[in-house]
Amino acid sequence: MRVLIAEDDKPVASFVQKGLEAEQYAVDIAQDGDEAQFMVSQFDYDVAVLDLTLPRIDGLDVLKHIRESKPAMPVLILTGRNRVEDRVKGLDLGADDYLTKPFSFTELSARVRALLRRSSMPAEVMLRVADLELNRVERVVKRAGNAIEMTPKEFSLLEYLMRNVGRCVTRAMIIEHVWNLSFDTMTNVVDVYINYVRKKVDQNFERKLIHTIRGVGYQIGEEA
Repeated sequence: MRVLIAEDDKPVASFVQKGLEAEQYAVDIAQDGDEAQFMVSQFDYDVAVLDLTLPRIDGLDVLKHIRESKPAMPVLILTGRNRVEDRVKGLDLGADDYLTKPFSFTELSARVRALLRRSSMPAEVMLRVADLELNRVERVVKRAGNAIEMTPKEFSLLEYLMRNVGRCVTRAMIIEHVWNLSFDTMTNVVDVYINYVRKKVDQNFERKLIHTIRGVGYQIGEEA
């Protein structure tokens, strides 16, 4: 799951980022409204955590932009504006939830999970490739009905592959989306984790789903 945090208060943004990353979300931070709108237009996020008091472009204008460009993306407003009028306006403009500062991270995390469960795109919650199933909210993987235990990073890698079923993804793309890092040509971490996931997903099955595209990257699907 990929989360956008639009928050200009660096300590708050860092606090939320570290908490969500500890729960195995990939997290991007936008420090002003202009950057938030750009990132929404360039990347696919599963949920946005949006402050209303942002520099350059106000949070409510960012919310309008999200609703116009990504109408199904869940948005949780996280703000110091605690007047009833502010809550009503935010919800009327399309926010899915509203949480005021100061806040408990456990509550924020629970609200994020609730938004993901209530998502209007159930097909995006459950990913399927042949007889392989991955539940993105419950974080359960099954093949042929049998549960597969995975580490958080293995799960994130498999999720990224399945979100791009039939498409070859490069090592650089995997590093950016799964590890949230810039690609280092000297690292073999992607190949190592691909082997971990391949053993769990394909080892006991005649039909292999994870394929190496030589010189390019990896692809998941019934045929490479």
